[in-house]
Amino acid sequence: MFGLGGRAALVTGAGSGIGQAVAMAFAQAGAAVLVTDIDARAAEATTVMIRNGTGRAESCELDVRDAQAAAAAAGQAAALAGGTLHILVNNAGAIAPAMFGKLSEEAFRRIIDIHLVGSFICAQAVLPYLPGDGTGRIINVTSAAGLTGTIGQANYGAAKAGIIGLTKSLARELARRQITVNAIAPLAATPMTQNIRDNEKLAELTLARIPLGRWAAGPSPRKSPGVSCSWLPMRPPTSRARCCRSTAAP
Repeated sequence: MFGLGGRAALVTGAGSGIGQAVAMAFAQAGAAVLVTDIDARAAEATTVMIRNGTGRAESCELDVRDAQAAAAAAGQAAALAGGTLHILVNNAGAIAPAMFGKLSEEAFRRIIDIHLVGSFICAQAVLPYLPGDGTGRIINVTSAAGLTGTIGQANYGAAKAGIIGLTKSLARELARRQITVNAIAPLAATPMTQNIRDNEKLAELTLARIPLGRWAAGPSPRKSPGVSCSWLPMRPPTSRARCCRSTAAP
C-alpha cells in the first residue's frame, strides 16, 4: 500500500462508487480526506466509515458547479494538513442518457457543467493550496466514453472527452510548478454503469473491450476493512498527462 501520511486530499463525488472507494483508500494510506458530495448525507456516511476504520476525514456538501462552494471546500481540505492540499480527485458526475435526436439542450449542458466545468472549477479552487515540492496531484476521472464514444450518451461522452483535453493542457502548464495532472478512464461496476450492466447486449459489447472480461470493482467498504483502489495509479504519476483505462481489479 502506498503511503500518504501527512497529506490532505479532496475527493468529489465521494458519497458512493469510485469516489467513496478512493476516499477510503486514501484515508487507509494515511491521508486526511475531505469527503465531498452533492448529497450531504452520503458524504457524511463515507466519513463515518473512514472514521470507524480509524482514518481521519471530514465531510462537506459540494455542488462542483458552484465556484464559491468549491473554494470553501478547498480551504477546508487544506486546513486538514496545516494549510496545504496535496491531492484533488475530480470524480463527481452524473448521467442523463438519451438518443441524440431526443437529447435536450438542458440535459447536454447539465452534464457538461457537472463533469467538465466542475473539474475546471475544482482544479482552479485548489490551485492556491497545492504544493510545489512534487507532491501536488490533480487526478481527473474521465471515462471510456470520452475515448471511444458511446451510444445514447453524447452529452456524457463529450464531457469526458473534454476532461481529457483539460487534463493534457493542465499537465503541461502545471509541470513547471511540479504539480502533476493525470486522468483515469475506469470501466467500473458502479451505480453510474448500472444501466449498461443491466442491459445484456450493452454489457456484452462493453465487456468485449476489456482484456480481462470483467468490470473493475473493489471490495465493498461496508463488508471489508481493506479497500481496493485499483483504478488509481499506485506509482507517482509523471508530469506528462496520461489517460489510463482501468480494466479490472487484480
